[in-house]
This record gives sequence, C-alpha cells and structure tokens, in this order.
Amino acid sequence: MSTHASTRSAPHPAWAIAVFALIAIAGLFYVKWSPYYDRAFVAADTHSIGQSILMGKQSAPPAPSMHAALDYAVAYGLAIWKAMVLGLLLGSGVQALLPRAWILRMLGGTGLGSVVAGGLLSLPGMMCTCCAAPVVAGLRKCQAAPGSAVAFWLGNTVLNPATLIFMGFVLGWHWMGLRLGLGLVMVFGLGWLLNRMSRGSTDTFDGAQMQAMQAAGGTDLDDAHVLRRWMRILARMTLRLLPEYIVLVLLLGAARAWLFPEIGAGVDNSVLWIVGLAVAGMLFVIPTAGEVPIVQAMLSLGMAAGPAAALIMTLPPISLPSLAMVAKSFRPVELAVLMAGVVGIGVVGGGLAVALGF
Repeated sequence: MSTHASTRSAPHPAWAIAVFALIAIAGLFYVKWSPYYDRAFVAADTHSIGQSILMGKQSAPPAPSMHAALDYAVAYGLAIWKAMVLGLLLGSGVQALLPRAWILRMLGGTGLGSVVAGGLLSLPGMMCTCCAAPVVAGLRKCQAAPGSAVAFWLGNTVLNPATLIFMGFVLGWHWMGLRLGLGLVMVFGLGWLLNRMSRGSTDTFDGAQMQAMQAAGGTDLDDAHVLRRWMRILARMTLRLLPEYIVLVLLLGAARAWLFPEIGAGVDNSVLWIVGLAVAGMLFVIPTAGEVPIVQAMLSLGMAAGPAAALIMTLPPISLPSLAMVAKSFRPVELAVLMAGVVGIGVVGGGLAVALGF
C-alpha cells in the first residue's frame, strides 16, 4: 500500500482551482461580459459599434509607413491589452492551477466529443484570436488534442455570441446567419479534421495513457510549488509571446494598404477579389468584433457582398500574429491545414453571399 501511494502525485490543491475560476469569471466579466452587454444596446439603437479600425474615417487604409504601423499598433493595443493580460493569466493558469487530468479527460481525446467540448468551452470567452492564443498554447501543453484546442481557439471568435448580436443589429440578421452557419462548420469541422490527422502522432495520448494519467493524478505539484510554477510559466509565456506579437502587429499595421489595396465599388464579386480578401483577412489582425465596423464601412463605400462575406469569415478566427504565438503548439502541417481551411470557408462564404443576393 505504501509503495503504491508513493507513486501517486499529491492531490491538486483546491485553492489553485478556486483561484483559476475566480480569475476566469471576474476577468471575463470585467473585460468582456459587462462591456459587451452595454455595447449590444448601442448597436441596437445606433446600428453601429464604432469606426473601422482598419481605416478610421478615411475611405482607404493609409499608405505603408512607420506612422501607419504605430497608429495601428496603438489603436489595436488599446483595444485588446486587458484581454491579452487575461489571456496570459489564463494560459499560464491552465498549466499550473488546474489538474492536468481534467484537461485530458475533457479535451485529450481525438474523437468528435472533445472537439465539441472545446467549442462549447470557448463560448463564454469571446476573446480575439491573439488573446485566446496563450490559452490555446496552455491547453496544448497539458495534452489537449490539436482539434479540441483549435475548436476552442476558433470558437472564441467566430461563434462569439456578442459579435453575432452586434452583426445582426449593424449589418443585418442575414449576415449573422451566414456567420453562424459557416462558423459552426469552421469550428467543429476543422477541429474534427485536425483530430483525425493527429491520430497516431507522438503528441497525442491514447485511451490507456489517458486513463493512467487520470488515475495517477497527472503531473500536478503540491501546494508549495503551484504558485511558484504559475509565476514561472507566466513570465516565460509573456517573454516568449509578446515581442514577436508586437513586431507582427506593427508590420501588419504598416502593410494595411497592401493587404487591402482597394475599398469601394471597384471591389466586385469576382473570384479574384473574394479569394484575395479571404487570404488578406486570414493574415490580418483585429480586436474582438472589429470585423463588424470594418465590413460596414466597406459596404457603405460600395464593396460587393462576396468579398465582404469573405472578410466576415476570415478576419476574426486567426491572424499572422496569433499563428506565430501558437506555432510551437502544433505541427506545421496542422497549421497549414487550418490556414487553408479558414480561407476556403471564407471563399465559400463569399460565394454564398453572391448566390443568396446579399
């Protein structure tokens, strides 16, 4: 009996789980739930949630320059910094404050069930792709399956309940329906595909391994080490992720005019424009719900519905900075499939908008 007990890890401290829950609930209420509740009434009354972060009051993005880069970085940083702090706290907390066996049990499988769990867990978060990326990295460190982590990541943006409500009031409920329908395909379809790809790979656990981890209590540390481990993970994650993130946001801010070379009646429903803007949207970075005023401004300047729909689907879910933040958490082929899938669904969205007469 004593030999068996010595092989078991100490039970995960209850206070650590409580701290994580408190940070998640209080943080999301302060950063997301309360502000978005108020903004929903603004959207219903004014049919607007603000100016396009892409170009402000102008009819086109500014020419590439250091000034354009800094302006965008500042505007974007002011919009997301609170959520980024919360994302780093939760991403590190997932690894240090929660029992790993919990994450393995819920998100470690490679079947559809864990993908659905990841997508459902994302709904209260409502984070932008970059702010959710640290949590995704934390989940992968705890052996969440690739598709389950991706479903959580994509669900934060494309299934964001607040953004869907804003979209309905600002752009119209048909746009919200398009986003919701294709968003479900993106979150659960791409998550399922990545989990299928991961079966048999060396970075996933099979059923026997998962049961052994759960029975042994995982790799949880005792009370004396949890807080220190959390601070160490938080510092390491912050120092690794933020510098490359800031550089890429600056580069994208400067390159706005290249990614979106024309905005107006000249952007028609041709396949070239739909595909081109689907790719640009996949690479570009925006804050939560930023696609709503961006597309509203573009439509008011005469852009056709097809390219606008492509942007509705590809602007929020991933971006070049967020892909860099999770690059070490996924195999290159998984990220390539994810990028291609997002662009492909954006192109399908553009085609549907044209076919349905948006």
